[in-house]
Amino acid sequence: MTALVDLFELGLDAPICLTWELTYACNLSCTHCLSSSGRRDPRELTTAEAKAVIDELEAMQVFYVNIGGGEPTVRPDFWELLDYATEHHVGVKFSTNGIRITPEIARRLAANDYVDVQISLDGATATVNDAVRGEGSYDVALRAMQNLADAGMTNFKLSVVCTRHNLGQLDEFKTLALRYGAQLRLTRLRPSGRGADVWDDLHPLPHQQRELYDWLKANGENVLTGDSFFHLSAFGDPLPGLNLCGAGRVVCLIDPVGDVYACPFAIHDEFLAGNTRTEGGFAGVWRDAALFRRLRAPQQGGACSSCAFFDTCKGGCMAAKFFTGLPLDGPDPECVQGYGEALLADRGEVPKPSGDHSHRKVRVTIGRPPVSACEESPLAGADLR
Repeated sequence: MTALVDLFELGLDAPICLTWELTYACNLSCTHCLSSSGRRDPRELTTAEAKAVIDELEAMQVFYVNIGGGEPTVRPDFWELLDYATEHHVGVKFSTNGIRITPEIARRLAANDYVDVQISLDGATATVNDAVRGEGSYDVALRAMQNLADAGMTNFKLSVVCTRHNLGQLDEFKTLALRYGAQLRLTRLRPSGRGADVWDDLHPLPHQQRELYDWLKANGENVLTGDSFFHLSAFGDPLPGLNLCGAGRVVCLIDPVGDVYACPFAIHDEFLAGNTRTEGGFAGVWRDAALFRRLRAPQQGGACSSCAFFDTCKGGCMAAKFFTGLPLDGPDPECVQGYGEALLADRGEVPKPSGDHSHRKVRVTIGRPPVSACEESPLAGADLR
């Protein structure tokens, strides 16, 4: 009988982990933002086009969609699209910095059984978090979690991107999650978007990788990881989860303008499969894109295939390799056996992420009519009480 992981490697009829970035607009400028968000792209999908994508997802029987950005809640039609999705049997998990999770919104979210919320926080203290996410963002996130807890919402997620500066706070993150009735979710820092500029300074050091592995082995049953640490399985026993790069097989990304990429962390023309606005829509891209067919073909493993741990780590993360200038059939840059270190020292030109939507460095001219409220001020008109 074919193993489940083998079926995943060959690709499924519909993605089981679909990320959809609704907008690049964001009130923050996190140093490691995977999509270099900040300013709205005036070409982003309209409300009608977004609803058409949701209709496709319902027809494909996609169980849920991970919505992100940017900050998705600053898109004017976000709540309309959230309701439309859940009414059409597509559950919504959305990531937010918490800026618009007011008591009223928290009660609205708690009343919808098909919605899950992830509050992003990258430090268990304001000092560590705000150095990465911006001044005041720690207090905003805690206020949002308190509002959700007061509304009776349980098991929403406290989402943490692991860096060398916050890995010593894992127990504190766990305590923080318990305080608000949340579930802790840890994800790996990738050199994607603005993360490419800070990866050398922020990614965990080798001894921290081992500490993270040991912590996940001890606490992993109660902590979500999104299968993002499968490269750590080369320390010994596999971690809980799929332990597989699902890019183009069970995972993909839709960006704000409808472009479909193989992976949320691989926003680059090299991994662009198509666009939802073309004939056939998203379903056509998922089924027939040449890139996806290539990724679903049997993989040889390259230089890693002779490693004793290849069956557990599968050579690591495709995006991490690509954006650090390493070959896709070679070892992960954070290979715990050390095979990536020599390649990093001898690498050539490093690919640049596609598209920079960061906030402007110059002041916007007063009086020019904006494309939308999100184009110039993501928080225009917001009532944050």
